[in-house]
Amino acid sequence: MALEVKLEGKPSTLSLSIGPQHPGSGHFRLIITVDGDIITKAVPDPGYVHRGAEKMAEYRDYFQNIPHLERPNIIDSTGITLPFCLVTEKLLDKPAPPRAQYLRIIMSELNRIISHMYWLGIYGPFLGHTTMFMWPMGDRELFIDLAQMISGARVTFAYTIPGGVRNDMPSNFKDKALKTFDYFEERLKEYDRIFFDNPLVHKRTKGVGVINRDDALGLGLTGPNLRASGVNSDTRIDEPYCLYDELDIEENIPSLMEGDCWARMMLRRYELHESMEIMRKALAKMPEGDVKLPFRGAIRIPEGRAIERVEAARGVMAYYLISDGGKTPYRVKISVPSFRSIPAMPFSLKGARLGDMPAIYWSMDYWPVEADR
Repeated sequence: MALEVKLEGKPSTLSLSIGPQHPGSGHFRLIITVDGDIITKAVPDPGYVHRGAEKMAEYRDYFQNIPHLERPNIIDSTGITLPFCLVTEKLLDKPAPPRAQYLRIIMSELNRIISHMYWLGIYGPFLGHTTMFMWPMGDRELFIDLAQMISGARVTFAYTIPGGVRNDMPSNFKDKALKTFDYFEERLKEYDRIFFDNPLVHKRTKGVGVINRDDALGLGLTGPNLRASGVNSDTRIDEPYCLYDELDIEENIPSLMEGDCWARMMLRRYELHESMEIMRKALAKMPEGDVKLPFRGAIRIPEGRAIERVEAARGVMAYYLISDGGKTPYRVKISVPSFRSIPAMPFSLKGARLGDMPAIYWSMDYWPVEADR
């Protein structure tokens, strides 16, 4: 990483500007003070990719906002658009058809795997393991293929819309999905052998960047980062949506107690498997029927305000929406999980060695574009 160095205080103390130009930082800067190679202070400096997505959403109707609101979180596009659809339907008092809700579950879990595989493909090189860039990025394409079969797109899917989903899944999707899941479950055993059970990876992650249960709650962490610290909290169970409560998924949601980089890493590895199990259940129980409500053109939402949240790939993604009865939202506010990871960075980095900074930073799966939105 390119480092900007200046003396600060006593001669042995340096201030290092890490990012925002480095691709590993994702257009995010950390201002780190070190004494020798020990981090004594870390100051997050976000805001380099702010797009004004919330304000711009006030100038688009509810369907036009779907491709617009995907942009802050392109690798988990369903995770950021689904709660917008749910809060819209809440104000309309018109839930999506049951088949559409199952299709939303499938696309959400596909996106969770796609996001986690992207994270893993970056985390491997951060730990000096370049094979774990090539493997996840290659196998990730299998799940992008499945998402493309349903949605017709490969990057951002724009699949979930107010009132349901854009289209039904093709007739051959179930067979291809089940074959992909069977293949990838065997493939994960190779991932374990070469990476997750690798003693060098354990040395780089175990006991590093520890956040205990109480601190995780106090810092406001969410999602895998929270569950890795021993808090068994998941919106899919705590506040079920999209018929998740009909799938008995409690046994499919893992949690760990260690709260270190290893736990945050393994939590996401376990979720790769569990998301496939959830999709198997959804495919088995999916009813026949319509996949969207019969809206025509732009819709008007009754006056009111509402909030809805989902468990996106990085944690709780919530929308607070105010409608004045028009064709466009009066106000849209997005609460994103990455923003809630920012306070944990200085906490977990202080006292760590500079060489452990990449392992700690990326173990949180912080997505700067999502946080800046």
